[in-house]
Amino acid sequence: MNFSRVTVPTLKEKPADAEIASHELLIRAGMMRNVAAGIYTFLPLGASALAKVENIVREEMNRAGACEIVLPNLHPAEAWRESGRWFQYGQEMMRLTDRQGRAFCLGPTAEELVTLAVAKSAPSYRDLPVNLYQIQTKYRDEIRPRFGLLRCREFRMKDAYSFHASYEDLDATYKRMYEAYVAMAKRCSLDVRVVEAPTGLIGGDVSHEFMVLSGVGEDIVVHCLNCDYGANAELEKHQPGRRFGTDSSYPLEEVHTPGLVSVTEVASFLDSSANNVIKCVLYVAGDELIAAFVPGYRELSEVKLARALGTDNFHPMREDERELFPQVTVGFVGPVGLSGVRALFDEELKGKKGLICGANRLDYHYRGVEEGRDFKAEPLVDIALATDGDRCVVCGSELIVTRGIEIGHIFKLGEKYSKPLNALFTDADGSLKPIVMGTYGIGTSRMLATIVEQHHDEKGIKWPKAIAPVDVEVITLNPDREEQLIAGREIYENMIKAGFSVLLDERELSAGVKFNDADLIGIPVQVIIGRKTSEQRTIDLKVRYTGERFEFPADGIEEKIIKVFNDIC
Repeated sequence: MNFSRVTVPTLKEKPADAEIASHELLIRAGMMRNVAAGIYTFLPLGASALAKVENIVREEMNRAGACEIVLPNLHPAEAWRESGRWFQYGQEMMRLTDRQGRAFCLGPTAEELVTLAVAKSAPSYRDLPVNLYQIQTKYRDEIRPRFGLLRCREFRMKDAYSFHASYEDLDATYKRMYEAYVAMAKRCSLDVRVVEAPTGLIGGDVSHEFMVLSGVGEDIVVHCLNCDYGANAELEKHQPGRRFGTDSSYPLEEVHTPGLVSVTEVASFLDSSANNVIKCVLYVAGDELIAAFVPGYRELSEVKLARALGTDNFHPMREDERELFPQVTVGFVGPVGLSGVRALFDEELKGKKGLICGANRLDYHYRGVEEGRDFKAEPLVDIALATDGDRCVVCGSELIVTRGIEIGHIFKLGEKYSKPLNALFTDADGSLKPIVMGTYGIGTSRMLATIVEQHHDEKGIKWPKAIAPVDVEVITLNPDREEQLIAGREIYENMIKAGFSVLLDERELSAGVKFNDADLIGIPVQVIIGRKTSEQRTIDLKVRYTGERFEFPADGIEEKIIKVFNDIC
């Protein structure tokens, strides 16, 4: 492809709405353009890189025994109503009606449609397992699209669905898919961490996320420095790394704390620290008030709280709800003497002494509080998030709390969809049973952005060669010099004949502009045709990833290019 014909509109300046490197560089390198908030057009080089990612995903899915299908993007509402998710998805679902007034949605995922497709074949146990996948555009009406391809309203995704006669068979496929996802990430040069995760709107009992650790990630990941333990912060388990409370008993004392409600304010006023303060977070579930107590130096996990309550139908207490619950003094709620409220206590509060908490009256706190003497921490539940310094529950080593980009998520669904959609199979004994299912998603456009996040420098993108939009860029610095123009075109044609994809830059622009564009676009090998070619019959090669430069004779240069390319990791 010729640079001047392939549509690579590079930009010098950072786009105003670009908050992270991948968003900035994919725009500046002419890989994509914004159409509307969270909606992008992939230009030729961006489309080529995306295709490389999707080909790797396709190869690993086929290797794992899955078969590719194509489902419609337009989903009838009836299937979603039968599964119970039509209203669960809320405003994220793109909904529309046809001219007959029938309701549809643009598919955010496809569990319902693929389940119905398999169910209509009335399978026997002999027909199972089945593993089907597609690579397709998905739609979710994000309230706040941001970070380029990381949070979109329209995005590319591979979604797969497996169907089984037993849970043991599901386990075997789940393991193969797990291994396939690890292989996909490795082939795309992504350093991935697999963590336990909540199942969310997809559902099921078990799920794992495939996380790429990154400071721009929107998920919190807890992982061990020594072993393979890792979990989404909403599901993690930890051994406390700090001492909460004291070893000594103190008398209970009420202290005037005028206007002080935050943990840090109260701790400072009482010459203490958050390690000794009981934090209270108030929630409303229906017409019930819930007081959740956690150590003052931790945050509360609403996912863990939902698991403890057995429902996610609750919300933080609002200002306009205070008058509905006069039994509490907001900002000064503590477990000592608390009544008329449903209370839950994080496990770390058990047996602790020398604590500080609200005194349940305006402008007063207690200190010297002791669990077991002044209040009973029941029911005891795990509702607090981990923090740096906590210890691993598997090996006891230090845990790290960091951010991650989720590129993939796999689920053991069990019978969540087969039962409501009446997707049955005939077992060996002739009885009808619900099909056991798994589902497996990986965001291919999100992977593309994540690759750029992990592989760039101040000059631009540094594509790993497996994902690069093209393999080699031939840069003719002075196309008005006939010998350089001829040399560039010969190398271009010979490399294509050798099976390589090539970008030829013979634009009539300065060498500086061409070099800057080459580094910005980030093709693995740059072949530089310039003064040395005219005067010394030599050609420079540059490896974009490492910055290494080589000088070779022009004769037989194609063999050198191939060797340099193959030597790149």
